[in-house]
Amino acid sequence: MDIISLSALEMREKLLNGEISCREIVQAHIDNIEKIEPEINAFVTLTKEKALKKADIVDEKIRNKEEVGILAGIPVAVKDNISTKGIRTTCGSKMLENYIPPYDATVVERIEEEDGIIIGKTNMDEFAMGSSTETSYFGPTKNPIDTTRVPGGSSGGSAAAVCAKEAALALGTDTGGSIREPASFCGIVGIKPTYGLVSRYGAVPMANSLDQIGPFGRNVLDAALLLQAIAGHDPKDSTSMDLERVDYLNQIVDEVKGMRIGIPKEYMEIEIDESLKEKIINAVNMLESLGAELEEVSLPNLKYSLPAYYIISTSELSSNLSRFDGVRYGYRTEEYNSLDELYKKSRSEAFGEEVKRRIMLGTFSLSKGYADDYYKKALKIRTLIKNDFDKAFKKVDVLVGPTAPSLPFELGSISDPVTMYKSDSFTVAINLAGVCALSMPCGSVDGLPVGLQMIGDRFKDINILKAAYALEKNLGGVR
Repeated sequence: MDIISLSALEMREKLLNGEISCREIVQAHIDNIEKIEPEINAFVTLTKEKALKKADIVDEKIRNKEEVGILAGIPVAVKDNISTKGIRTTCGSKMLENYIPPYDATVVERIEEEDGIIIGKTNMDEFAMGSSTETSYFGPTKNPIDTTRVPGGSSGGSAAAVCAKEAALALGTDTGGSIREPASFCGIVGIKPTYGLVSRYGAVPMANSLDQIGPFGRNVLDAALLLQAIAGHDPKDSTSMDLERVDYLNQIVDEVKGMRIGIPKEYMEIEIDESLKEKIINAVNMLESLGAELEEVSLPNLKYSLPAYYIISTSELSSNLSRFDGVRYGYRTEEYNSLDELYKKSRSEAFGEEVKRRIMLGTFSLSKGYADDYYKKALKIRTLIKNDFDKAFKKVDVLVGPTAPSLPFELGSISDPVTMYKSDSFTVAINLAGVCALSMPCGSVDGLPVGLQMIGDRFKDINILKAAYALEKNLGGVR
């Protein structure tokens, strides 16, 4: 039996039926990691011994006919900016190279409670700043589909691990597309839940008002399974909403007849490879053939989303990263003669180029004499963008469009930061508005995957899951 090629749900089913043991599932993934990890570099830290011990506990529970959780026996990789008690959490940075948290993030606790198996911490752009996983202090992650290309970012390690069958499921974080773009580039499913649906407690923040933890899976149901495990109110997170829990798996149906699908006309005005546009149009036409009702909508302020996003996100991160000063925890320079020198040298030596660039941008946007011209204007634009989405969702149930403007690009091919930032053109508005979105594969060009983005209204994540599941079943060829 090729265990690692099973879906997460299939692994759980065969585990409960007694066809395989949890230890066999975990060991099969460990063997695959040891085989391909030197080439992919998806992980920063592996937790083999802990994973096998947890697997034995799950097997014991099953032998004793005890109830097990919905993630029983399923290996889960966790992005390395999500706190794991006793396990190194580096954020892909020299600053936190040896940091070991004293507590678990809420999402990690929930995975453990549902008997999921944490198999390791995945590589990422430093402090989640990047779109290619090339800014990591631990070296770039490579796309398993074509190792000369990037897996996307900043959650590239998590996406690559799922794509390469090193883990059945994975967690990422999405501030402006950092789950959806890697999902697109690696040909898997990635979900950015509604802001407030999943607890952010224990996630090292980049931009608090934009960050959201979400799942990766090789298909829609697998991703929905992990979302079901981690979603729900958390009193430790003040932005977490206290809503009735949704049973996503039982509510997902492959029926979209009568569902109103909106195509934002502004999405088709953004520069994009024509080969990708053709695949997106084909997927939209398939939704219509399945009974969905198509309607063109307008998001007139979408063109301002990229500059507004980078002003707001860099402003928030410049404040967040001020805590890394070489005094309390993290990297500390060896030689200094004053407190100011300690601050300057520790931060200069430990932060990478992209992190320094964004800190400077954010500090400038918040500085006296410029905050009104930049930061406050960006906040006003954010409100306009939110209102655009609110108007659109009065007409339609789901919006669709591309996830990324290009195919996965070659490692080292983009040196201009502005060009890199433009890879987020289709994704950042979703975080500004606080709505939900996912990326799913809708075909390929020259053997490289094309991602389709589905966007839903706040706390109506089930709508995008239904639409994605119906399309997935009819497209075929799902990883």
